[in-house]
Amino acid sequence: MRYLVTGGAGFIGSHVCDALIQRGDSVVVLDDLSTGNKKNIEHLISHASFKLVQGSILDTSAVESAIKSVDHVLHFAAAVGVFTIVDKPLESLMTNIRGTENILEAAHMHGKEVLIASSSEVYGKNAGGALHEESDRIVGSPLKSRWSYSEAKAIDESMAYFFYQEKKLAVRLVRFFNTVGPRQVGHYGMVVPRFVSAALKNEPLTVYGTGSQSRCFCHVYDAVAGVLAVIDSNATLGEVFNIGNDEEITIENLAHEVIELTGSRSIIEKVLYEKAYAPGFEDMQRRVPDISKIKRVVGWTPKLSLDSIISNIATHLKA
Repeated sequence: MRYLVTGGAGFIGSHVCDALIQRGDSVVVLDDLSTGNKKNIEHLISHASFKLVQGSILDTSAVESAIKSVDHVLHFAAAVGVFTIVDKPLESLMTNIRGTENILEAAHMHGKEVLIASSSEVYGKNAGGALHEESDRIVGSPLKSRWSYSEAKAIDESMAYFFYQEKKLAVRLVRFFNTVGPRQVGHYGMVVPRFVSAALKNEPLTVYGTGSQSRCFCHVYDAVAGVLAVIDSNATLGEVFNIGNDEEITIENLAHEVIELTGSRSIIEKVLYEKAYAPGFEDMQRRVPDISKIKRVVGWTPKLSLDSIISNIATHLKA
C-alpha cells in the first residue's frame, strides 16, 4: 500500500511514517516544515519506499499531485500547540480548515481513502468525566483565540463526516488525547517535553495555574498502533475514535514525577495563566478519554506507562 502522510515530518506523523515503512508500505510525505522538522525523517530519506515533498496543504496543486500518486491519505498536517494557536489564530484557522478541505476535495476527486487526525480539543472544557465520542462539546466564546483550534478541528470532522455521508468518500477519524514521546518539542506548549527538558537542566518546572488540572498521556508508539489498527479495519469507515491513555495525573504531580525519574534538582514554580498567556485565557480542568469504542471495534489498548514516556523523552533529549 502507498500512503500519503501530510505533516509527516511532524511529531506524530513521523512516527506513523516509521511504522508504515517498517511493515513494508510506501510513504509520500507532504510537509512545509513550518512546525515539522526534517530531522524527524532524515533516517528515511534514502529509503527506496519513502519520498518527501516539501509543500503546503494550502497549495491545491501540490495536494492533488501528491494524492493522485497514492492509495490512502493520512492527514496529520495542522497548526498545532496552544502557543501557536493563541499567537497566530487566523493563520491557524486557515491552515486547519482550508487545508483539510483541500485534502478532502482531492481525495474525493481521485477516489482515495482518508484518515483525518483530530484532537481531544474538540471537547473544549467539558470536564464531566471520561469523554466518549458522542460527548458534548463545551467551548468558550468564538472571540477567544484559545478555542479556535477546537472550532477548526470540529469543522474538519464535520466536513469529513459529510463527505462520507453525502459523497461516499471512505473516511476515518481519530481524536488524539495528549500524545507524547520522542521528537515532541516543548516550545509549542507541550507540557511533558517542556518539563523533562527543564528537569535535565535542573531548571525550574513551570506549572501554569494551580497544577490541579489533570490530563492523561499516551505514548506516541501506542497512538501509532491505534492509527494502524483503525486504517486497517473496514469496520472503522465513517467512524470517529478516541486514541489515548485513561491513566490520569494532575499537572503538579506530573512535575514531581518528572523530577523524581530524571533525578533532577529542579524546583516547581507556579505561574498564573494571566502571566503566561493573553488576558482571559481559559483551560480545561480535566480531560480523560473513554477508549471503550476503539477497544471494542479493533481491539486496541495502550500498553506503555507514563514512566516509559518520561524515560523515552529524557533519553531522546539527552541524545
